Amino acid sequence: MTLVPIDHVWMRIECDEHVARELHDYFAFDVQAAKFMPQFRKRHWSGKIHLFKLRGHLIYRGLLARVLEFAAQRQYPVTNHVPHVPDHTIADAHARLERVVRKLPLTVRDYQIAAVRAMLAENRGIVLSPTGSGKSLIIYLITCLLQQRTLIIVPTTGLVSQMAHDFTTYGFDGQHIQSIQAGRDKTITAPIVVSTWQSIYDMPASYFEQFGTVIVDEVHLAKAKSLTGLLEKCGTIAHRFGFTGTLDDTQAHRLILEGLFGSVVRVTTTKQLMDEQHLTPLQVHMCVLKYPQSECRHIRRALYQDEVEYVVQHPLRLDIVARLTAKTTGNVLVLFNYVEKHGKPLYAAIRAQVPNRSVHFISGETDVEDRERIRQTVIASHDHIIVASYGTCSTGINIPNLDTLIFASPSKSKIRVLQSIGRGLRLADGKTHARLIDFVDDLRIGASVNHTFRHAEQRVQYYMSEHFPFTMHEMSLEDWFRCQQMPTDT
Repeated sequence: MTLVPIDHVWMRIECDEHVARELHDYFAFDVQAAKFMPQFRKRHWSGKIHLFKLRGHLIYRGLLARVLEFAAQRQYPVTNHVPHVPDHTIADAHARLERVVRKLPLTVRDYQIAAVRAMLAENRGIVLSPTGSGKSLIIYLITCLLQQRTLIIVPTTGLVSQMAHDFTTYGFDGQHIQSIQAGRDKTITAPIVVSTWQSIYDMPASYFEQFGTVIVDEVHLAKAKSLTGLLEKCGTIAHRFGFTGTLDDTQAHRLILEGLFGSVVRVTTTKQLMDEQHLTPLQVHMCVLKYPQSECRHIRRALYQDEVEYVVQHPLRLDIVARLTAKTTGNVLVLFNYVEKHGKPLYAAIRAQVPNRSVHFISGETDVEDRERIRQTVIASHDHIIVASYGTCSTGINIPNLDTLIFASPSKSKIRVLQSIGRGLRLADGKTHARLIDFVDDLRIGASVNHTFRHAEQRVQYYMSEHFPFTMHEMSLEDWFRCQQMPTDT
């Protein structure tokens, strides 16, 4: 096997055809939920991801170590022409790190320094560090040290302005930061560019040749085909770094990210940050809603999508979520999945319960300026309720003084669950703890266990792995209905 670099994304493996077939099978992974996808059902697709391309014998350059491991296992001789030596820019950057840190208006933590050094040592890599660990500061330090035109890619428009604001807080001249969003000019005039990936994914590869560094925040989203395609266009960019608080457990997802960016470096954990008082302690309250047996029988054989739509539109469930939200004091973030079927009715129900309290609604339809205005309003005061879609507020959004998080829609995605929890863990003046209220829909009957209850069991595993203490509280929908029919004085 001879390994030949193509650019900073791809390398070619020159080998016999039987070895290429082995590589094709070795770097193949099953896609979760493939059996539900039309292409798989019609037998147009095997349900697998193949990271080694038989046509051209190409594979992501970041998987170099994995390829060498493959060869060693089979005792195949390897001639490696892929360079693995940091350039002079990186060496100079290490010497400047201490000077940059001294000029900052805040204290840099040891793990942040370690993360910067780990990234610069390899020219590339992924920093795995939980929400509230100061990822934007690590990004800032890297951009200052490399002193190259840098493209910072974030998933949402709200994070564009948030990243730019963080940089100016650290002391960077705001005139040297350019923001790119839908409808804005994409001509580059500043050394630091912050953009959503949606705004630039259709630009040609030549557009990215003007950058020396690419950084992707919330890089776990890079499994999206459009974002992966964008990063494959950055073949001329040698310095590439990803940041995330959570990675999917699937091997295929992890290897795609490693291939595009490099090895994953975990610099700290949520528990460590809580123990060191850098994050707020969290208490999880799981509210188990027990449905009548007649409804359990009705929904017993329902498909997952049908079950979810049934529970989120259930009038008694909606009433319970709205009333418990209304009784929760402090700043509250309520997360939902479906805008029309759940989000808007839930928003109306909550407003009806608290006519004298500020209730805000955020979905993909909400303007960027309005989202930022809501965020700043909540940061500056207390006792607000935000009813928001997972897509807009589960990742990256920074509201330190959130007291309570409510999962109003069921979910089993590890990334979505842990990223959402991160919204409530940041420190704020007077904040001693954070709460998560997780609604669980119990439609079990006999030996049959419903989909959303299984997903709740999976969330329990996430809470246990992150050392979040949790309690279980059962509530019967039938009992709730009877209570609501009683006279007020009763």
